[in-house]
Amino acid sequence: METLADINKVFAEADCLKSSADIEAAIDQMGMAITEQFKESNPVIICVMKGGLIFTTKLLERLQFPLEVDYLHATRYQNSTVGGDTIEWLAKPQTDLTGRSVILVDDILDVGSTLKSILASPLMGSVKTLHTAVLIDKQHDRKVDPDFKADFTGLTIEDRYIFGYGMDYKGYLRNAPGIFAVKGL
Repeated sequence: METLADINKVFAEADCLKSSADIEAAIDQMGMAITEQFKESNPVIICVMKGGLIFTTKLLERLQFPLEVDYLHATRYQNSTVGGDTIEWLAKPQTDLTGRSVILVDDILDVGSTLKSILASPLMGSVKTLHTAVLIDKQHDRKVDPDFKADFTGLTIEDRYIFGYGMDYKGYLRNAPGIFAVKGL
C-alpha cells in the first residue's frame, strides 16, 4: 500500500502533459460533435467506472439533448500500474439497452482490451447503435487491434503512465488538475 508521502512524491515529480485548459477545450469539441450526431437519438450514456467518472461528468454538461445515464464497472487494472489479462466485471448497467443508441464513455484507450471486451459482451447485443468516447488515446503499437479507434477522442498522449481527470496512479490522483505522467513509468 502506498503512503501519503509516496503519492505526494509521485505527484510532485510528475510531468504535466496536458493542462486543464487543454482538456476542457477538447471536451468542448467532443460535446459539440456528440450533440450534433445524437441530438435526435435519445441515447443512453454509459460511464465506464472508475476512470470514466470525471470525464463523463464534464462531457454530460456539454451534451445539449435528452439522454439517460448509466454506468458499468469493468476493469483490468485493480489499482495496479499494469493491466491484467482478464476483465473483471464489477457492475453492469441497469437501464434496458434494447433498441437504444448507446455511447460508452471511458477515460483512456490504451491497449483497448477493456473497451473491446465491453463492446463484444452479450450485454451490448441488443442495442440499436453502439459508439465509444474516450478522453485520451495513448499512442503506441501494443493495441489489441491496431485498427480499433474510439468514435470520439479528446486528446492523444505519448506512451507513458498517466494520471488525472479520472485516471489513477495505484488508486490515487484521479482528481489531479490535468493529465500528468509518472516519472520513470
